[in-house]
Amino acid sequence: MVDHVPGGRKNMLIHVKLGIPEGYSVDHDEIRATFPYGRLLPVEVIHGGLTYGCGRVVTELGDEDDTAIVVVAAVSIGYNDPNDASEGHKTYDTRDGH
Repeated sequence: MVDHVPGGRKNMLIHVKLGIPEGYSVDHDEIRATFPYGRLLPVEVIHGGLTYGCGRVVTELGDEDDTAIVVVAAVSIGYNDPNDASEGHKTYDTRDGH
């Protein structure tokens, strides 16, 4: 993927959208640490994901009960073309060869 981004890793833009179960939060610094290059745009957090009883308690990991927490992550990669003078977000249709 990086080979197709003009300017390589330096110009890559990363957008992360997370669906997190109500009552839970994420550490934005931990999220940033998972992307060693590119420019991480503001992380978008919405209500989503799920919780369920998994039947396992691992006290070594700090578990207090058997609740499993599932966070849904959507990660998209893009770039800004410095030669494009237009403003705003562009959506490309793959049927057009993009």
